[in-house]
This record gives sequence, structure tokens and C-alpha cells, in this order.
Amino acid sequence: MRCTIVGARRSGTAAAILAQKLGFSVFVTESGPAESCPEAIILIKSGIDVEFGGHSLKRALDTDLMISSPGVPPSSPVLSAARQAGIPLISELEFASRYATAPIVAITGTNGKTTTTALTAHLLRAGGFDAIACGNIGVPLAQLVADDLDRPASDRRVYVAEASSYQLALCETFHPRVAAILNITPDHLHYHGTFDEYVRAKWKIFQQQTPSDVLILCADDPYAAEASRHARSRIEWFSVHPIAAGMYARADDRSIIVVSSNTEVKLMSYTELPLRGVHNVYNSMAAALAARAFEVTNENLRDSLLSFTGVEHRLEHVRIVRGAEYINDSKATNINATWYALQAFEQPIVLILGGQADQNNYAMLDDLVRQRCRCIICFGEEAETIFNHFCTSVRCYRTATLSEAVECAWSVACEGDIVLFSPACKSFDQFMNFEHRGQVFKELVHQLPEC
Repeated sequence: MRCTIVGARRSGTAAAILAQKLGFSVFVTESGPAESCPEAIILIKSGIDVEFGGHSLKRALDTDLMISSPGVPPSSPVLSAARQAGIPLISELEFASRYATAPIVAITGTNGKTTTTALTAHLLRAGGFDAIACGNIGVPLAQLVADDLDRPASDRRVYVAEASSYQLALCETFHPRVAAILNITPDHLHYHGTFDEYVRAKWKIFQQQTPSDVLILCADDPYAAEASRHARSRIEWFSVHPIAAGMYARADDRSIIVVSSNTEVKLMSYTELPLRGVHNVYNSMAAALAARAFEVTNENLRDSLLSFTGVEHRLEHVRIVRGAEYINDSKATNINATWYALQAFEQPIVLILGGQADQNNYAMLDDLVRQRCRCIICFGEEAETIFNHFCTSVRCYRTATLSEAVECAWSVACEGDIVLFSPACKSFDQFMNFEHRGQVFKELVHQLPEC
């Protein structure tokens, strides 16, 4: 069987290696040059037929199956041509899941996916499972499935996959044993075209589930009730209000409560969680429900929730300089993520915003900015728009680059302040991705003088 893979980065390369191991005749086509693709050497050494610098449509369409990498836009001519030719078009996540030998826990949502994925794998490992975080979090699912073809299957193996809307949009038979939708707010509209299409992509995470599977939903999300009506799986809810089944955060004693069979059990105080912010209370409950689906005990859950310290680029402590704490939240690539970040701190905030917009509505931040921010520092492509929006309500500074923004923060921050780098924008105006942006921010902060 012939297989064309569009995109030669991490997920495309992993899909190519898996397809080769499964006996497919593989062709990989990449629009960028080989020197800009670190995975090129892997494909070449593996003897996989690969082209760089553009897509040869005739070769790409001479196939029985096309697999698209997440970064390839749906309007790409090669994908459009495949649709017109009636060639099956799927994502790397879909392809890998068809050959997975272990159960899949899949986690999606506009915000919180990475933290919840890493935390779920952490909780499962504490419960005795061989759980690996994968998918959009860094290691493609196809890479793990390919590796597991070469070793005896373990009955304790679990794949915990962060599933992006890009990956889910091209899924057909994807069937996780446990699925979680953390929240849905407008994002990636440049990719999906409309918010309805974005929601439809997210819902693909549960559409192949059966009554023996589990779907975890946030009762406080406006789209969750409608999702539950379309699901055949067993629903577990999480909320900051009392619910009938699942977990909720009880305000009067600040506890996480497990609700099951009409009984309530206190799991722990959410004030004990190492992760800051109400959004991480939500993330912790979702991850704990996913682990409970594999019968991890409440005692194990509590102990491992206490030991989890978070993920890079998400409310990450960097350094204290002249009494001000610098926080790297580069993963905040949309307004909603920055809204949650602002809620996580009680100290005065020097907020660094900027990057590339995706139909951003900054008015969502107005109340929190007025309540919590000492000032805003704008940078990048959106600097002018951000400055014009906030300058009448809080002191604002305009800068061109992140380096200038960090220098400005150092000059205006006072002892006891939080310097919060939570951009609310995509990174692609000046950086390769949010990880690159966050790494640069940390390097800049570490270069700041103490006096």
C-alpha cells in the first residue's frame, strides 16, 4: 500500500517511520528546504523517499492514503488536490491510533491541554502504569506506536495524548478509552475558518467512543452540555460548583470533592496544589478523573498531585530580580490563557503582551488588567493594537522586540511585583513557536543585572 506524508517535521517523520515499519511504500513531501528540517537526516538514513522545497503534486497524489502533519494548513494545494481526487486524508494522530496496542487517553481543549496531559501521565505512573505523555505535547503518538512494534506489549502501557484541533480535524476512527475536553473558546480561527468548525474538530475526540469509554467534561463550559448530548460514552464532570458525578471544588473549605454513587469524599484541599491559579484546579480535577478511570486510588492521586510541579512555559518561575518575580507563560497563545494567568496572582503585575494576533478580543482582559496590572508592556506585531486598547486604563509601554520588552520590565518593576510574560498572541511574528519564545524570554531574564 502506498502512503504520502505531507510535512517532514516531528509528526510527519514519526508517521513515515511507522508506515515504513508497517510495510507501506512511503513518500514524504516537505515545502521547506532540507537544511531547515532537523528530521531530514532521520528520513534519509531510513531510506525513505523524501522531497524538500515544495510539493510535486503528481508524485504526492500517486498514493492510496495521505497523512497530513498538523502544521500544514487545510488550504494547502496538495491537501486540496487530494480531496478532489478522493484520496483518504488523515492526521498522524489518526494513523498512529489505528495501530496502537495500548489504550489511549486523549486530552483536548483551548487551554490547559499540555499541563493536564503531563499531569495525567504523572498520576497514572504513580498508580503503577507505564504511562507516556505524547501527541501535541512533543513526542508524536506515531513514534511511540512504532517503538512498541519492536517490543512485547505491556498490559500497563497507556498513551496519554494531547490532541490539538489540527490533529482531530482529520480524524475518522480515533477511539480513545478516555477523552477529556477541558474548555472551548475561540482559537485557531485562521486555520479552521469558523468557530463552529473549530468546535466540530474538538468533538471528534469522543465521536467514536462507546458506552464502555469515559468522556470527561467541564460542567462550567457553555459547550459541554451540548457535547454530552452527542456522546455515547459515560460522562464524568468537573466543576467549581457541586455536581452529581465526578469532581468539584468546594468553596467553603477549599476542597476537591469526589462524587460517586451518591457519596462525596474529600480528596484534598486545593490550596495544597503546587500549581497556581483556578485554571489549574480545573486541570487537576480533569487529570484525576482520567486516572480514576484506570482505578488509581484517591490516596495515590493526592500524593502525586502534591508532587507535580508543572510544565515548561506555563506559569513557570524564572528568577527573582530586585525583588520582582519573573514568570514565563509563553504558552499563553490566546486571550483566554492570559485571563487565567492574571487570575493566578494577587501581587501587582507588570504584564508583557504581544506577538501575532488571531482575531484577539482584548476587552476580555479589561477588568483583570484594571484590578491587577501596574502596567502593560507591548511588543511585536500586535504592539500598536494592544497599546491603543489599554492605554486609557493602565500605563502602557510600546516596544518592538521581546528583548526591549524585558528591558522595559526591568526598569519599571518594583519589589514585590510579578513580571508576567503571558503574551495572549501567537509567536510566529518573531519566533519559531511558543517554546522558542519562552526559551528566549528566560535567557533574557537570566541576563538582567541585579542593580
